[in-house]
Amino acid sequence: MSQQRLTMLISGKVQGVYYRASAAEKATELGVTGYAKNLPDGRVELVAEGPSAALSSLRQWCHEGPPAAKVDGIDANESPATGEFTRFETR
Repeated sequence: MSQQRLTMLISGKVQGVYYRASAAEKATELGVTGYAKNLPDGRVELVAEGPSAALSSLRQWCHEGPPAAKVDGIDANESPATGEFTRFETR
């Protein structure tokens, strides 16, 4: 099964609402590695690597996020996995 990399910039009310922690839980549940971090402009950057089906599920989850979040949009792109991550973490 080939590994892919998904990079997303998530905008909306996504900081201060446990978005990163919830995304890390979901990613770990799906067996995906990578990270989620807050950006100075109020967005969350999420980089994930794993099987395409798992990344698709994570991407779908990211459109909703945790209950307190309000996602306005996601800029996403896919590329080949680099294999640089061993787990999913918040930064």
